[in-house]
Amino acid sequence: MWPALVEGTGTVPDDDAILRQAETGAIVSCAKSGYLQHVDHGALVRAASAADVLIVLRFRPGQFVLRGEQLAAIVPADNVRTLEAAIDRGIHIGRHRTLTQDSEFGIAQVVEIAIRALSPAVNDTFTGVACVDWLADALLTLAERPPLEGNWHDTSSRLRVWMLPVRLERLAKFAFDQIRQASATTPAVLIRQLDAIRRLAPRLPDTCRQVLSDQADAILEIASSLAALDRRDLDAAWHRAHGAVEALLRPSSGEQTNTSV
Repeated sequence: MWPALVEGTGTVPDDDAILRQAETGAIVSCAKSGYLQHVDHGALVRAASAADVLIVLRFRPGQFVLRGEQLAAIVPADNVRTLEAAIDRGIHIGRHRTLTQDSEFGIAQVVEIAIRALSPAVNDTFTGVACVDWLADALLTLAERPPLEGNWHDTSSRLRVWMLPVRLERLAKFAFDQIRQASATTPAVLIRQLDAIRRLAPRLPDTCRQVLSDQADAILEIASSLAALDRRDLDAAWHRAHGAVEALLRPSSGEQTNTSV
């Protein structure tokens, strides 16, 4: 997770506008190939504030950067030499992904365990079910923390460092997709996913609820080949999950009536 910063706060910027600004900035290239492991946001904010510029990072922790690719842009293109050194010190590139600031990697590790467990060679349903449980806990933990907006301001509320944010809805989709795809013939895991959707729906933000609804419908769609008994159990789990999500996506008739009055 991102470390707590004390530089300052400000309004959330328009991502598209930031990217257009970056096209006019000075390019800072990556010196070596590897995974972006850690960004010292505080150091970059201080350096950008001192030079009165915006640093636009083209990659976020967990992404692989090729040697010579554009790692960052400096807007406007001033004090490039000084800021290049600050960026080199503040951005760590390594051979492996780490959990320090890479939430997606933590989810990917649990998903990988589940997929290996559900492979025909292993066929370990219990591990697959346990992975679904802990992925639900991971999403809940992320939902309870401040959103990862990907922008940092100085004490004057000026935006100084920006990167593409990691959206919780993306992580929610990632936590379900591959396990669902690997569980077409494993109803216990599919039913557990539906149960996780039902329980997560009221505790995740609105932006994630459509993702949960889509996942529930996809689980129902791929379950058509199950035995009748298993299909009945899965249908019941889908109705519970679908009802929980839809109740939050659409206001009740009573709420609509109150609003109109």
